[in-house]
Amino acid sequence: MDRPRPVPRGGGGPRRRRVRYLEDGEQGGLEDAELGGGLMRWTLPNILTLARICLTPVLALLPFIQGYWPKVIAFLIFLAASASDVVDGYVARRRNQVSELGQLLDPIADKLLLFATLIPIFWLTRHPTILVDYRIPWWGSFPVWVALLLVGRELLMTAFRFFAKRRGVVIPAMGAGKLKAVVQNAFIGATLFWFAWKDALATHPWAGWFRNFWDQFHGAVVALTLAGAILLTVYSLVVYLYRYRAIFRGG
Repeated sequence: MDRPRPVPRGGGGPRRRRVRYLEDGEQGGLEDAELGGGLMRWTLPNILTLARICLTPVLALLPFIQGYWPKVIAFLIFLAASASDVVDGYVARRRNQVSELGQLLDPIADKLLLFATLIPIFWLTRHPTILVDYRIPWWGSFPVWVALLLVGRELLMTAFRFFAKRRGVVIPAMGAGKLKAVVQNAFIGATLFWFAWKDALATHPWAGWFRNFWDQFHGAVVALTLAGAILLTVYSLVVYLYRYRAIFRGG
């Protein structure tokens, strides 16, 4: 005969199931979220991601409003959105709250944020006014091919990740992709503040050494980060495709 298993101290099965439920709830598992009526899906990381999505229309419209304050607000919103992208990922891993809902919303939020900022950058640099010239130093207007490259890379990587997942392969973020995102966000943030700076100069025609210094320094930051974003966009895409080239062979 088999020896009877010892009964856990402090009670039987019901209490053990209760403890397991709490642990799964902390992890934000999809099954327990559904059993709990869907409420457990709305963890802090998912709320931050959803907030980024809701802010994208505001971020896209603010730079078109006349004056420098709307552009300053757009710059601050972009900083907050970029910071929340880092925070929600950290919190999700730290608290074991990685969920399928978060994995679905996060890339959508990233792409919407990119589109929401590239639209005003593309338009304003191509339509300077009599009082304000928003063109990027060394580049002039934002090139069409650059816009297509940045957007096309994101769409291609989304399709590539989906194709890989269908074959049972999850493609994580790599160093090249993370560096590209940092430099790209630096360009976008610097450009939004460049628009605010140009509007401020039109409203308050400052003069002096600081004005000339900041004009050249800020313009150089915008131009160089744009060049870096272009190079890293191409490089990171090549790295991803080469690293996971076996997927195309069914390996």
